[in-house]
Amino acid sequence: MSSGNAQSPPGNFAQAYKGFRPFYEEALKRHGIVGSSFMLIHDNEVIAKEFYGLAHREQNRAVDEDTIYHWASITKTFTGIAIMQLRDRGLLRLDDPIIKYVPELGEVHNPFGRMEEITIRQLMSHSAGFRDATWPWGGDKDWHPHEPQHWSQLVAMMPYTEILFRPGSKFSYSNPGIIFLGRVIELLTHDDYEVYIDKNIFKPLEMYRSYFDATPYHLLRHRSHSYWLEGGKLRPARFDVDTGITVSNGGLNAPLTDMVKYLNFLMGDPKKLAVYDGVLKRSSLEEMWQPQIAIAPEAKDGENRRDAMGLCFFIEDNFGQHFIGHSGGQNAFITHFYLRPDARAAYIVAFNTYAVPQEKEPDTGQNTRRLDLEIKEYLFRNLFPLLAKPKP
Repeated sequence: MSSGNAQSPPGNFAQAYKGFRPFYEEALKRHGIVGSSFMLIHDNEVIAKEFYGLAHREQNRAVDEDTIYHWASITKTFTGIAIMQLRDRGLLRLDDPIIKYVPELGEVHNPFGRMEEITIRQLMSHSAGFRDATWPWGGDKDWHPHEPQHWSQLVAMMPYTEILFRPGSKFSYSNPGIIFLGRVIELLTHDDYEVYIDKNIFKPLEMYRSYFDATPYHLLRHRSHSYWLEGGKLRPARFDVDTGITVSNGGLNAPLTDMVKYLNFLMGDPKKLAVYDGVLKRSSLEEMWQPQIAIAPEAKDGENRRDAMGLCFFIEDNFGQHFIGHSGGQNAFITHFYLRPDARAAYIVAFNTYAVPQEKEPDTGQNTRRLDLEIKEYLFRNLFPLLAKPKP
């Protein structure tokens, strides 16, 4: 494992960070992680970074600063930003019915009312009533596509789809809802989703090694493999999967260096106001971080924790601090980031291994979701308070 500092953080951060390094490495070993990367940002500078293990076991290739991970559902935040761009250009309103743009949804069974009552805002806040899974009708065979490849496949299933609760009444995470937003982006811009995001987010933010699905040939040497760990046995996942028509829900691949550029955009930078406002006005970005609906955490981890859903971003108040974030998990990659806006501090972490929890020891054995929580709570409790600016 290697680490480095780009600048001297405030207070006694350096001493506190010495405790994080062994904690991070021990936790990764305990949970059986093959490879992982971590970066911590403060005032638009990377102040700490860690690289652990192997990006590719079969090639004995170590994780480094250029390693490319699959970011899965963190893609949803890019989809949300694209929708806000279209809103700001006057091409849609957040309270428009989704059926206005995706009329095929008229075939969905809605026992709670008319499909015209379901809005873009509800899709962005995961409160529209659609199921969680993208494609619950198969996909477990080696010869199956990783995800449906064509819009027509989703359309064919709409008469077999139902709204599960009264829209707007509660939070329930939904992959299909975000895919419908991706469809809106394509219909209104006449660009493929991947092309639109590249032109309107990646390029202006100089995320030149970010892409969707199949890795460009010149970047393959940096692409991380991924691994399932179950019952102490490790097996490779599919390599370089194609997310097909679900790309707007989870198709993003990028190195952490590019993702730091994204976090700096979220954080804001007085030196880059013109560039960042050209992507999305600050007021519109912060609108995405306003609570739309409360979330009951699955576990009451932390101190006085309260969760809410914004517009494609999660909002978490924990340990007396306010965070914006999102996580991702697909094809044995696990990722997440958190931003504390008032402290101008954020971190991002990726694992290329999913340790499946065992029924007899779900919280104490190898479990990547538990590892996620351990790292988050360590940072929230011990490091982020040191990065906050003292009140005048």
